Amino acid sequence: MTDLYRSAASSPPRMARGSAPWLVPACVVAGAAVLAARGSRTRTALAVPAVGLAAAMAWFFRDPDRGPATGRLISAADGVVQSVDAQPDGRTRVAVFMNPLNVHVNRAPAAGAVTRVEHRPGGFRPAFDKDSERNERVIWTFETEIGEITVVQIAGAMVRRIVPYFAQGQKVEQGERIGLIRFGSRVDVYLPAGIAPAVEVGQKVRAGETRLDRD
Repeated sequence: MTDLYRSAASSPPRMARGSAPWLVPACVVAGAAVLAARGSRTRTALAVPAVGLAAAMAWFFRDPDRGPATGRLISAADGVVQSVDAQPDGRTRVAVFMNPLNVHVNRAPAAGAVTRVEHRPGGFRPAFDKDSERNERVIWTFETEIGEITVVQIAGAMVRRIVPYFAQGQKVEQGERIGLIRFGSRVDVYLPAGIAPAVEVGQKVRAGETRLDRD
């Protein structure tokens, strides 16, 4: 677990896997604009938006180290708890909305084995919209010591791309990075039956740190 929770001060800022198609072009354009701006106020002014875009991309795709975590289940996403809903099968769904300022790398809520990774195509409504239930998504199923856990990464209205880091059959540690959602989105974690949620609607949570289950 120690390799998952290294001190941020001991390593340079990490960029999320899967960010290169967006981050690299933005940085190249910003670098070219800065070089071209030398000696010209007009070109310097034109370079400012390019540099700003590159900085915004770097901020969005940041991937900080987290932890250590406590509890049987931890949040898979940064953001705000949008809903806590009891399901007909006894499970509880905790939905976390991520705005563009949140870290968009998601993490495993518990240690276990990936028994299924299903990509389900769909629409691209804003992730906070009720119609987002029909959005494109990746559904993860983990077999853990406390039972089967489902995590659903839901694409938002922008860019519409989910990048999984694991495949079926692989093992993950609690808090390990499992994937990236590019731009605004939502992540649902289904707590097994019999496990009470420790979070409430409106609460801010952090992936890899905030406990979801109650003793």
